[in-house]
Amino acid sequence: MSEYKGILVFSEQRDGDIHPISFELLGKAREIADKKKCEVYSVLLGYQMREKAKELIYFGADKVFLYDHPLLKEFDVINYKQNMVNLIREEKPEIVLIGATPLGRSLAPRIAAALKTGLTADCIDLQLDENGELIQVRPAFTGNLIAHIKTSTRPVMTTVRYKVFKARERDLTRKGDIVEKEVEIVEDVGVRVVRKESVEVVNISDAEIIVSGGRGLKKPEDLKILEELANLLGGVVGASRPLVDEGWISKDHQVGFSGNIVRPKLYLACGISGSPQHLAGMRDSEIIVAINIDPSAPIFNVADYGIVGDLYEIIPKLIEKLKNRKRGVKG
Repeated sequence: MSEYKGILVFSEQRDGDIHPISFELLGKAREIADKKKCEVYSVLLGYQMREKAKELIYFGADKVFLYDHPLLKEFDVINYKQNMVNLIREEKPEIVLIGATPLGRSLAPRIAAALKTGLTADCIDLQLDENGELIQVRPAFTGNLIAHIKTSTRPVMTTVRYKVFKARERDLTRKGDIVEKEVEIVEDVGVRVVRKESVEVVNISDAEIIVSGGRGLKKPEDLKILEELANLLGGVVGASRPLVDEGWISKDHQVGFSGNIVRPKLYLACGISGSPQHLAGMRDSEIIVAINIDPSAPIFNVADYGIVGDLYEIIPKLIEKLKNRKRGVKG
């Protein structure tokens, strides 16, 4: 095991832009590497990405392995996997971190299978034990338990959810190396992209204002008042897990560690009691406002502002106040 050293972060890019999760992973990798006294590497696959590669150094990488080829401009899981496997076999990092995005979830298991190593998916935390071994923390049994996992094979491979870690401040004084690698292209990948279709999905993890509903709502149609409030505030609608399980709203709106981790500037929890799995997904919001009829609801323990009352009375009043404000009406 001693031949494996360092932490490798896969830096995801789409259309030439690096996904923010890459910077979050670099921040956590830097924290772990400083404790383990090792280096942080990043790998970037794309086309004409050298300037973008410098950003990875500014955010914590000591060395960036750059694979530059026209056929890598768009995500191709076979060619991405092949070059990642080649790099890992050559460099032998102890830990490999990949974002738990749709792209990362497609790529990571293929790499792990090729390397015959373990993969812990959808982690919400990474810790070191007393021996400096990585402990991977993830929800288990549909979010009812939190598992702490140690991988015995090398490298230790992990996918990490978006927004669970904070990126470091961009440091233009940081120095590092950009190493251009020879690209291996698999000509016949067995997959052909016919066209791209845009899908209406709410990217709730990036929202700055979220109005979330929970069991306090009486029927699916009542989500419309949350939507009206969210629109007036310039935000999006979120939901606790029970509403998603009941089919009232799609899973991309779900907040919690079995859904999406969020860190908005304002989180308005309406009729949400505050289960541990929900709190884990939103407790790092800048300002939390809770509306609940039960004064003992756990959500009030993390709220900056709490309103004990019926959401069916309070939210219409908030909506009216906001409408009057937009119209310039006082009172």
